[in-house]
Amino acid sequence: MAAKTASAGLAERWRDILSVHARTMSEIDRALHPHGLGASDFEVLDILATAPPEEHGHCRVQNLVGRVHLSQSALSRLIGRLEKEGLVQRSVCLEDRRGVWVALTDKGRERHAKALPLQRNVLARMLHD
Repeated sequence: MAAKTASAGLAERWRDILSVHARTMSEIDRALHPHGLGASDFEVLDILATAPPEEHGHCRVQNLVGRVHLSQSALSRLIGRLEKEGLVQRSVCLEDRRGVWVALTDKGRERHAKALPLQRNVLARMLHD
């Protein structure tokens, strides 16, 4: 009986996590919509904006997949949209021709800077203890 109760408790905690995630993503989408960004768009810009100095403000697409939690194809479409808007720029990795780098443009850095306080305010509000 205790195992069933523990299992039910874990399932309930998991559902709570999913619920907080869904509500938070929805709130971020609403807050960033006036800036032409969604939550996943912002995540890509934020990862690129906060890249360590040795990465020179760019990241390989394959490294973004695990951090943004999108499939490879969904991330490629998202990057394509951001590139079309002039927010990021793609280039081929010289060391590995199969690899693709993504970097913020000046326009992307500016859009990120404007959206950052909005996204952080939503996180503070939604994830308060």
